[in-house]
Amino acid sequence: MAKNAPPRWDRKMQQRLARGEAAALGELYDRFASLVHSQAHRMLDDETAADLVTREVFGYVWENPGAYDPKEGSMRSWVARLTHRQSVRRLREENGRPDGPDEDGSGLEERVHRATVAARADYIVTSMPAPLRAALELAYVQRRDYRQTAADLGVTEDEARRRLRLGLQLLSTAHTRPLEGMSPPGPGRPL
Repeated sequence: MAKNAPPRWDRKMQQRLARGEAAALGELYDRFASLVHSQAHRMLDDETAADLVTREVFGYVWENPGAYDPKEGSMRSWVARLTHRQSVRRLREENGRPDGPDEDGSGLEERVHRATVAARADYIVTSMPAPLRAALELAYVQRRDYRQTAADLGVTEDEARRRLRLGLQLLSTAHTRPLEGMSPPGPGRPL
């Protein structure tokens, strides 16, 4: 199998959507709706707008299954890019001008950047292996030190430190690396 070949599920899903199988859309929705909604909500900070973006993204996928290009990444990353683009479009429409200051004086681009970094961090956390995620949750959500984290996980202190270090290294990339296949929205690029 070629290195850049999409996973089998992604190919089959695209084919099913192209045939107009409503069940395929339901399956896709079940798999990615929480990703789409949480990313849109984080960017827009508005439940109603996040609901609307979720409907728009899945509507676009239903109407344009051929727009998915497996060479640009997984179906998950494509759906995340669509969500990002639609959320940015909503933010720009909401503010009227792309680079003007918001009511609080911050620019739209800065707001989009902060939301994008947060969405990347969410994506990284949900994508990382469960042992790393568990260690980070104990240390940073439940405020445990590495010794308590090790005891709770039933691992050595060295292993707990390794998991925390690796998890933090992965999270640090949220500021610098885009999501798999993610590119910023541009003129003429569809949703």
